Amino acid sequence: MSKVATRFAPSPTGPLHIGGVRTALFNWLFSKNQKGIFHLRIEDTDKERSKNEYKQQIIQSLKWIGIKPDKEEYIQSTKLNKHVEIVKKLLEKSFAYKCYCTEKEIEEEKTRAKQKKLPYIYNRKCRDLKDTPKNIDPVIRFKSRIEGNSILNDLVQGKVNIENSNIEDFIILRKDGTPTYNLSAAVDDKDMNITHIIRGDDHKMNTFKQMQIFERMNWKLPTYVHIPLIHTSEGKKLSKRDKASTLDDYKKIGIMPDALRNYLLRLGWSFQDKEIFTLEESIKHFNIEGIGKSPSKLDMSRILSMNEHYIKNMNENDLFDHLIKYCESYKDKIDNKGKKIKKSLNFLKNKAKTLEDIYNNSFERLSNINKENLEKIINDLIKNNKTNFKGVGQPLRVALVGSKFGPGIYDIIFSLDKNEVIDRLKAVS
Repeated sequence: MSKVATRFAPSPTGPLHIGGVRTALFNWLFSKNQKGIFHLRIEDTDKERSKNEYKQQIIQSLKWIGIKPDKEEYIQSTKLNKHVEIVKKLLEKSFAYKCYCTEKEIEEEKTRAKQKKLPYIYNRKCRDLKDTPKNIDPVIRFKSRIEGNSILNDLVQGKVNIENSNIEDFIILRKDGTPTYNLSAAVDDKDMNITHIIRGDDHKMNTFKQMQIFERMNWKLPTYVHIPLIHTSEGKKLSKRDKASTLDDYKKIGIMPDALRNYLLRLGWSFQDKEIFTLEESIKHFNIEGIGKSPSKLDMSRILSMNEHYIKNMNENDLFDHLIKYCESYKDKIDNKGKKIKKSLNFLKNKAKTLEDIYNNSFERLSNINKENLEKIINDLIKNNKTNFKGVGQPLRVALVGSKFGPGIYDIIFSLDKNEVIDRLKAVS
């Protein structure tokens, strides 16, 4: 039996999505549980949108949450010659063909399908073309099966059956000679000896296409595992446009890596009635059978609750180290206030759900309030809440004097004792 090998294959075209982090986590935990290998594959063939900064952000983000590949990153763009070689073999075996349809023809087809409220499927016009046009650079299409059905034996979704007529003759090589996603992904999975492909269930149609490539090349099929997507609290598919959709959204408010990893582990997976898992327990207990079939809703209150648990139960030296790193990345360096904050950490952590709370609460313990440190706090509030001075100043004025109108906010604060300011703010929080 082949050694278990999994992979996480993001495109470096933007910040790492929280759904991608969970997919990476499930792949990594399964490979560790099975004493196998976990790969990170960077799918960077989209040269216009792929950026090295996103590649580095992906690598560092996975490292931050505790996921490390067992081998050097597999860079897809370095394997293009292998991909083109497989396209040529598919052509030679008559499992692919040259398509000379123009972009205008394709767009007209798509418009007609849209008018009929039908999904667009290429009409296979060039599938058995006898006379090849001249002066037109063709694309290469895979010759999908037309008759019968294809069956996907999925470890989460069960047996998924689809009519082959619903799988179009998809493009595997563009006019400029570059391979497309489904061709490259299939070839890379074979080349890397991937045994289990764990990914979002929005990839099911891609899986049917990639399975046909495997079958035509007489390659052994991997085992497929399609996990339900993460939804918003309103039940919609979580996208990169949503608030709190990327890993950076959580890091910048002071969510701990262990807490977020624990939350994502339990988001769509369960083991008995256990909620809190150490890293070692996560590896020991993780299995495919525990993955549910229904989408999971992202619950920020639950993330904060989980984070609060980790903050209160963590070794204070470790917690202080996390706080220092957090402040260096997202706030001001602690510097000379460090000793005082560390001594107060036992008190500060019991009033906090995030590292940002600890940072903000630590300023309550300043011996005095002056305009310099007050401006810093106000500016942080403006930045973190994506508002302006009025958006912060007006609520503060209402909280402190009970009116939207009156003296400037700095004048109000300076006219009150520090403890009185804190008490009035707590009374409305």
